[in-house]
Amino acid sequence: QVQLVESGGGSVQAGGSLRLSCVVFGYTYNINYMTWFRQAPGKGLEWVSSIGTGDGSTNSADSVKGRFTISQDNAKNTVYLQMNSLKPEDTAMYYCAALIRNGGNWYRASDYKYWGQGTQVTVSS
Repeated sequence: QVQLVESGGGSVQAGGSLRLSCVVFGYTYNINYMTWFRQAPGKGLEWVSSIGTGDGSTNSADSVKGRFTISQDNAKNTVYLQMNSLKPEDTAMYYCAALIRNGGNWYRASDYKYWGQGTQVTVSS
């Protein structure tokens, strides 16, 4: 079993920065990808950024590329999302999720078995 706990959300002005953390508890050895998704009010779930837990390879949505950076600290079982140059359109609930090996595709939210409770990010203009 795997449990994910996010933290680091908050309210910032446009242009500011936040760092989200996602601590992974439990059986981590079968996790292939860790991903951040977000959901803005009244909108669907949006893929933000993924990291391969084995080789550290990363992918990010065009909307955040150059501003957000995903990283991992294996010693701490933690995945981070450093968010710089925040914009009001980044306002959303941010969720981290874990994809188990052979569990599907890293870009497909429905393939993720484990999810955190979410952390709110609010960016004011």
